[in-house]
Amino acid sequence: MTITITTTVFTDEVLARAAGLVKDSYRPVWTGASGEESTGESVARHLEAGAVVLKADGWTRTSSYGLAPSAELPAIESMSTRAMVREVLLEVREETAATAPRTLSMALDHTARGEDGDTDTRDVAYEVLTLVVRALTGHDQARATAWAERQHRTHEDVTALLAAGARFARTYGPGSIAGTDQAA
Repeated sequence: MTITITTTVFTDEVLARAAGLVKDSYRPVWTGASGEESTGESVARHLEAGAVVLKADGWTRTSSYGLAPSAELPAIESMSTRAMVREVLLEVREETAATAPRTLSMALDHTARGEDGDTDTRDVAYEVLTLVVRALTGHDQARATAWAERQHRTHEDVTALLAAGARFARTYGPGSIAGTDQAA
């Protein structure tokens, strides 16, 4: 069974429902761990930069932190410490290569270390995406990262979610006309 999400799924109605969830939130949505509020524009830039990372590096549903099941490991007993450290460093380098496909979380984390975001905008971006997914699914425990990791999810689905999150942030976030009374 293939389920395809298109940008038409993230309608203005879905975003308006997400804005209602902001009002009902028990904690400030737009405030990060620094204690400072992020503007809707800064969060939108973070989300869009995350989409650019996924376009450039590729998207993967989940990350794999181990060797491929078919990878043959050298016998540890026969390796010197230097050879073991070298093998570990090569594996880490390969896993973290800039061109390696990234998950949604990895793309947002990567963006937090660049010019288009920081840890506050990353945390708020996660919250925004989760609100959009909750509004889309109608489930109050839905999470954006889990949504993006479903087996049938596609790169286009995740890109559409990021675009919807950016649209939501610009429309309802602090600094926007609609967000002036919803910055809670």
